Amino acid sequence: MHLLIVDDEPVIRSGLVKMAEQYSPAFTGIRTAANGLEALQMIRELEPGIVLTDIRMPKMDGLELCQTIHDDYEHIRLVVISGYSDFEYAQKCLSYGVRHYLLKPVTKPDVHEVFDKLVKRPAKGYVPVFKYVEWIENLEMSIWSLQQEEFETLLGRWREHCLGAQLNAAQLHELLSDCLELLYRRLQARGCLAAALLDFRDEGRPGTALDTMDAFERGLRRAFRELSASRKGMFKDPMEEAKTYIDERLSQEITLEEVAELVGLTPTYFSALFKKITNETFVKYRIKKRMEKAQQLLALPHLRITDVAAEVGYDDYPHFTKTFKKVVGVSPSEYRAALGIK
Repeated sequence: MHLLIVDDEPVIRSGLVKMAEQYSPAFTGIRTAANGLEALQMIRELEPGIVLTDIRMPKMDGLELCQTIHDDYEHIRLVVISGYSDFEYAQKCLSYGVRHYLLKPVTKPDVHEVFDKLVKRPAKGYVPVFKYVEWIENLEMSIWSLQQEEFETLLGRWREHCLGAQLNAAQLHELLSDCLELLYRRLQARGCLAAALLDFRDEGRPGTALDTMDAFERGLRRAFRELSASRKGMFKDPMEEAKTYIDERLSQEITLEEVAELVGLTPTYFSALFKKITNETFVKYRIKKRMEKAQQLLALPHLRITDVAAEVGYDDYPHFTKTFKKVVGVSPSEYRAALGIK
């Protein structure tokens, strides 16, 4: 669940963020805005589950913000912060669905108590759009890259979100059918024939929401197995392909986005998967490989250190020597001296 904190005082915003970061279970993301107008822009982009807003702000105050959210995003839960002098004014938010207030000065126990009421009692009958889109995208990536562990993790998270939303069996079946239709189209665009994904839609509706979820997961697992079998012999491990591409271009400036596109993954998914598989970020992996190659080249007496720097992608010689010493522990000249090369 994403949280949006809206307050025109930077110190208060920062304090609320720290309180929210200390809450468990952790929020998926925490964003901030200085007024109602900024908040609405972020809401359009992300659709947070909870908005925590001050009542007195410039440009658009908390009362107007609550009214707009109530009219256009009724599933978002609202918490209003106000001082004693503003409390009567803040109570006008009752007509906009606000049921939770925090009086200044706000303390961590106050904030966490409100979060307990909201996070542990999700809005009934609703799955946020951003969760839906994010999950479909990540599931597509996990299937395309044949990441079984990630695939199962995503299924578990989606089960939690869907069952937690307390949809009835008919609502859940409609939602999951739409999910599979969209996933089918996205995989089809990649050249993957995943007709098994549509079996769930055609099988009819199971009796309960739990039955519906179980049937949905069985269909997805069947589709994963079929796609995995059909791609054997043609499958290239995306992480091995990415590492090879990076290793062969150490002298060039390549971007994460470029490599992600090469292996057919979104930059966000590729970045997370790369770190999970290699235990290193994309940037740190490239630096490590550049320094490993630099050590090999420095062992060749006929190469100048400036030539070595250029061979591993550093036109800025001081930057190269600083990076080398940070990674290897000694400067390039000291490294050569240890090898007996002057």
